[in-house]
Amino acid sequence: MKILYFFIFILFFSCSKNVEENCFIDKEKESEYVEKVPLTAKEIINDKPAYLEIIDLKEFRKFKEDSLYVHNYKWNNYEGKIKIHDQELKAFKGLFFEQFMCFAKQQTGNVLYSLGRNNLGYWLLKIENNKPFAYFLGLSFSHYYLNEIQENPIIKDGFLQVEGSLVKIIKVPGLPGHDDYSAIDEGKLFKINVKDLMKDTDHDGYNDIFEKSFGLNPNKKDSDCDGINDFEDLNPMFKSENNKFTELYERLLPEYAVTIDFKKMPYYFEVFKSDCYYFHNINPNSYRVLFASEDENKQTDYIKVTDVFNFGISKIRRNKDFPERFYLYKWGSGSSTSIAAEYKNGKWEITVVGQTVS
Repeated sequence: MKILYFFIFILFFSCSKNVEENCFIDKEKESEYVEKVPLTAKEIINDKPAYLEIIDLKEFRKFKEDSLYVHNYKWNNYEGKIKIHDQELKAFKGLFFEQFMCFAKQQTGNVLYSLGRNNLGYWLLKIENNKPFAYFLGLSFSHYYLNEIQENPIIKDGFLQVEGSLVKIIKVPGLPGHDDYSAIDEGKLFKINVKDLMKDTDHDGYNDIFEKSFGLNPNKKDSDCDGINDFEDLNPMFKSENNKFTELYERLLPEYAVTIDFKKMPYYFEVFKSDCYYFHNINPNSYRVLFASEDENKQTDYIKVTDVFNFGISKIRRNKDFPERFYLYKWGSGSSTSIAAEYKNGKWEITVVGQTVS
C-alpha cells in the first residue's frame, strides 16, 4: 500500500511540474524567428501521404497562368465576377455557411462536388440530397498548389484527380500573413481514391485524414471522452474545465467583429500552439479550437509542415511582488498585444499595456 501511495505521489508531482513548466514562466524569453528551409520537389514527393499518387503531366495549365488568374484577372471587374462566382457556387456557399473558398465545381448525377480551401487547408466538398459533406485532403498548402481552374473533371473513375504544382511559400516583406507561392515543380496530377478520402471510421462527421492531420482520434467519435461528439464539440481535443487560469485564456481568445454563428460551421477551427493544461481546457463559446504541441516532435506530420496558426497566446508570466497579477501577450493579424491581468474578488481585470503592429 505504501508503494502505491508513493507512485500516486510521484505521478501527482510529475503532473503538477508539467503544468508549471507548460503554463508559467518567471521571465520573458526572447524568441527568435527561424525561417525553415523549403523542401525540394524530391523531398515533398518522398514525404507525401501514402494515399496520394502524384503523376507527371505532359500537357498542363502553367502555374503562372493559374496564379495570375487568381491574383489579377479574377479581381478585375471584381463585382461582376464575384456575382458570377456566387451564382455558380450558390449551393456550396449556402449549405457550408461560407466556410470555404470554393472552386472547380462538378456535377455527377444528383451529386455536386467542389474543391474548397479554408485556414486549415484543402477539402473536397460534396452536396448530396441537399446535405453538405466535407473531406479534408491532408495536402499541405505549404507544398501543394491546386489549380483554381481545373480543365478536367475532379472526380473520375472513383478517384479525386486534381491538377496543380509542387510549391514553396515566399514571405511578402511588410505584409505578415500575406504569403505568395513559387512553383518548384509544376504539371502534376494529384490522385486520391475517393473511398480512402471519404473514410470516416468512427462516423463522427470528420474523415480519418482530417482527424489524423490534427491529432483527433479517428477511431472514437468523442476524442476527449467528455460526452460530446467531436463534430458538435467546440473543443474536441480536451475536456473543458472551470478554473481561474482557464477563464483567463478564454477571455483572451481572438474576437471577430462580424456577427457569424460559428457554431454552425463545423469545419472552421482556430488552431493554437500550446502545451498549457489551462489553455487546453478552455470552454470556447463561439468557435471551435484545436491545439498542437510546441514540441515539433509531438506534432502531426501535417502540422509540422503547415502554418495553420493565425493567433497565439503566450504562457503566463508571474509577478513575484504581486501574486495575483500576471502578464501575457497575444498575437494575430499582424499585431502583438501585451496584457496585464489581475485576479480580484473572483474576477479578472485585464489591461492592455502595450501593442506593436508589424
